Amino acid sequence: MYLKHLTLINFRNYTRLELDLPARIHVLQGENAQGKTNLLESIYYLSTTWSPITSSDRQLINWAVDQEPIPHADIRIVFVREEKERTIEVTLVKERQVGGDPAQMSFRRRIRLDGVPRRPLDVVGQLKVVLFLPQDIALVDGPPVGRRHYLNVTLCQIDSVYCRSLSRYNRVITQRNALLRRIREGQASISELDYWDEQISKLGAYVLSRRLWAVRELGGEVEAIQRSLTGGQENLLLRYESTLERQQEPVDKGLPLRSDAENAAQGEGEDLPHLEAAFLQAYRAVRSEEVARGVTIVGPHRDDLRFLVNGIDMTVFGSRGQQRTIALALKLAEVTLMYRQSGEMPILLLDDVISELDQGRRRFLLEEVSKAQQVFITTTDLAYYGREFLDKALLWRVSAGAIVPIASP
Repeated sequence: MYLKHLTLINFRNYTRLELDLPARIHVLQGENAQGKTNLLESIYYLSTTWSPITSSDRQLINWAVDQEPIPHADIRIVFVREEKERTIEVTLVKERQVGGDPAQMSFRRRIRLDGVPRRPLDVVGQLKVVLFLPQDIALVDGPPVGRRHYLNVTLCQIDSVYCRSLSRYNRVITQRNALLRRIREGQASISELDYWDEQISKLGAYVLSRRLWAVRELGGEVEAIQRSLTGGQENLLLRYESTLERQQEPVDKGLPLRSDAENAAQGEGEDLPHLEAAFLQAYRAVRSEEVARGVTIVGPHRDDLRFLVNGIDMTVFGSRGQQRTIALALKLAEVTLMYRQSGEMPILLLDDVISELDQGRRRFLLEEVSKAQQVFITTTDLAYYGREFLDKALLWRVSAGAIVPIASP
């Protein structure tokens, strides 16, 4: 799997870019704020339909075109998967509202796969990527929402059923929360929760089972990677913590709600009917509390992933160096998981992460990413890379939204 051609029109600081991209290592060198990260963002966006930088698609349109009659951005890739050429294209458009405030703009997004309009859910996972960012340390020391998002993006790229189930789960959460607030205000009957409890339990059981599976798969890989990165001094354990676990008094104690070394040999999937029944029991147990608070307090939307090194929780007690190493090990484990599930190596995107690593970790990372079919690495300084590595790569200079090839140093 590799990108063959990339087109960017009015995307971030790129007015127009047409770039042929062979299946090689590509090193993009340039000063800060020249467009290196923007290029990686465009590839990730086309793969996942989400930006890793911003939550607003409006910010992806080049600000310089705002004065045009219809400000827009076009992002398009041609990629090869299973020896067949495919295309993904996204058009982002700002439009002035007819008869409304001239200063107000409406926004729409159009996605096409192989020239056919598609929903975002139909596109995610067609092109598989793994992205390394300097801020990935937040996966370890940041809030739980970032860790849940990481698991969601990883699983959506390898399991389309998970992505659809997650989307439906989130809609049900919104509807159930609205009902809880109406019940609290005396505007609805508490019996109306029965239907929504069944829906959320069924969807939540699938989401939880797949997350537990993914964490076990990642955990098996990340343990060996962490030992290699730390000279055998650190044993890393991934532990998935479910809110369902807190409600296990009324639930079967044998239910494997943690995904750690103790449960690693239990197979690839959980007992879905068992999990669904456990959720139903939990929702009955917390019904009064949920009505009082007006929110759903049990479910995958409130779960967390923890990182234990030699038994110590790194989210709370880890040093910056330990947290960065864990984030690196997790991403490398993700590469292996995607390859094992799809039979094709994902495209690797590394945004100036080499400068954050010491020499030993830098060497290990470059050896690992060199195994991929296609890699994009951004840097401000080619001196971070050895001659042998650069000789295998195509070198590009990025300046003010323009990219030109450069000769090997």
